[in-house]
Amino acid sequence: MFQRKYSAAGAVVVAALCVGLTTPRCTWGQSPQPRQQESLDRGFVAFFDSDSSAVVSWRLLSSESMESKFFLFRTVDDREPELVEGHDPLGPTWFRDSNWNTTDAVTYSLRASADASSPPLASTKLSRANQSIGYIAIPLQPPEGYHANDTSVGDLDGDGQYEWVVHMVGQGRDNSQGGFTTEPILHAYKLDGTLLWAIHLGKNIREGAHYTAFLVYDLDGDGRAEVVCKTADGTRDGKGNVLGDATADHRTQEGRQAGTILAGPEFLTVFDGQTGAALASHDYIPARGNVRAWGDDYGNRSERYLAGIAYLDGERPSIVMCRGYYTRSVLAAWDYRDGNLQSRWVFDSDDGTPGNEAYRGQGNHSLSVADIDQDGKDEIIYGACAIDDDGRGLYSTGFGHGDALHVTDIDPARPGLEVWSIHENEKGDAARPGVTLFSAKDGAVIFRDAIGRDVGRGMAADIDPRHPGVEVWGGLRNAFSSSGKNIGAAPRSTNFGIWWDGDLLRELLNGVDIAKWDYREAREVPLFSGREMGLIANNGSKANPCLSADILGDWREELVARTSDSRELRIYSTPHPTTIRLPTLMHDSQYRLSVVWQNAGYNQPPHPSFFLGAGMSTERFRDSKTSE
Repeated sequence: MFQRKYSAAGAVVVAALCVGLTTPRCTWGQSPQPRQQESLDRGFVAFFDSDSSAVVSWRLLSSESMESKFFLFRTVDDREPELVEGHDPLGPTWFRDSNWNTTDAVTYSLRASADASSPPLASTKLSRANQSIGYIAIPLQPPEGYHANDTSVGDLDGDGQYEWVVHMVGQGRDNSQGGFTTEPILHAYKLDGTLLWAIHLGKNIREGAHYTAFLVYDLDGDGRAEVVCKTADGTRDGKGNVLGDATADHRTQEGRQAGTILAGPEFLTVFDGQTGAALASHDYIPARGNVRAWGDDYGNRSERYLAGIAYLDGERPSIVMCRGYYTRSVLAAWDYRDGNLQSRWVFDSDDGTPGNEAYRGQGNHSLSVADIDQDGKDEIIYGACAIDDDGRGLYSTGFGHGDALHVTDIDPARPGLEVWSIHENEKGDAARPGVTLFSAKDGAVIFRDAIGRDVGRGMAADIDPRHPGVEVWGGLRNAFSSSGKNIGAAPRSTNFGIWWDGDLLRELLNGVDIAKWDYREAREVPLFSGREMGLIANNGSKANPCLSADILGDWREELVARTSDSRELRIYSTPHPTTIRLPTLMHDSQYRLSVVWQNAGYNQPPHPSFFLGAGMSTERFRDSKTSE
């Protein structure tokens, strides 16, 4: 294994600084260095979960004490607000209300006092006239022949509420295939279905799962999220302005490469999240250059892209755009400052830098972002290798490309984070493992399995409370504990995880269906069938929802999926009661950045920077305060 040498002194200093502190940088498992963070509202949500009851849920912010009191009020029609009976002000930030006539219109409000005249922290209306049972619907306006696909969220207008950026897909192609595609289109919606803008990326951006990774995040700290993606001649922004040459057509016109785009200028563009207007563009790095330099002559290697947001200086977010992972791998970091894009660094496995050749062919179909060396700055976990915050290679395991990647505190008994990585082995290398669990800090292998096998999928989630930490599985019939012990049969589902029911174990999300792993009987127990609700999964056999994350309400995660006609984006929030109170996961930096990159390549579930599972202590959250 290639590894860059480093000093452990910094980690010791950080650990010393954390002793006795109660800021979220320590309590959330992050460094004590303050980071720019979203200012979110309550995410206050109410929905009918039956004909006779409604669920109300809201965020506990990381700036608040775990002992914060919330008083829930109900106002029916035009009557005076009344305290909701049975609600515990110190209980979970979720409540089922069945003590009213659900044919009435009702307004729920949340207050910090039992005094009905005190100002509400948040409020929301609920009525049979505009609310279905079990979900919130966002009306969509797909263009003819298009459907909603990957989705991301960000506060586009600075009101503390998330807006929704939806990748509208027509006809796409895999990078290994020739053929023409429709242009990718991005739509932005408010929760009520208001279409804010449409960005048409144009015919010189090919449609497909590996071409358009789009990032939604507040890059300049003004409280409003921007949207970032690769653009080209003919891209039309949300104001109708065209980038580059509006008449140019760089698509290959004939032969097996017909429809591929192997020539022409490429740009990186930052768009205003509120209007869709292009704010800044720059020649795209990493550039295509000579297509053959990436390993073939038809773009299957040069045209594979990943992207993410990382706090490379520990305080402000940077853009990381990536190209290639089968052979040559290039990562380029950018800062958006004062209205301009500035190159921060470029890592290139093939630029001749001593040691960089060890990073060739080590990338996955996805990436992860985390502070893996606990220096307060983020690193890029690119699959079987990691790139440090300064753009230098940190280590390469040499295990090669893979399709799945999970980074979190898999083994709480070990210091730091771990990586569960899945590896392809199409050439049948008898010595190469199909799955590995290794230290995120230095790549040291904890255990490996499926030797000589080509493994396609894998998952990491705490599904069995009998074993400490997170369980891992993939490519084998059995699951493993965080220490590598074979613990018996594994779930067949290897797609996504979702915190859905009332305990701390994570459930299994496969496409648009949710199941609970019965660890005693070794079987999946269905909890929710999106298919029966008319929902459709995205991206063929990869079968992912439009989005899954802690978007609204309490700390548990929502399932966001499209209807079969793509006229609605439906948000399903958990109907299951819980006794557990936790801050919103979106205020954990690693988790939030996982939501940003979720749409890149093969979608992977978000993971926090700390162990969230059976037996965890909530003391880390006590009296924590967020840096303003």
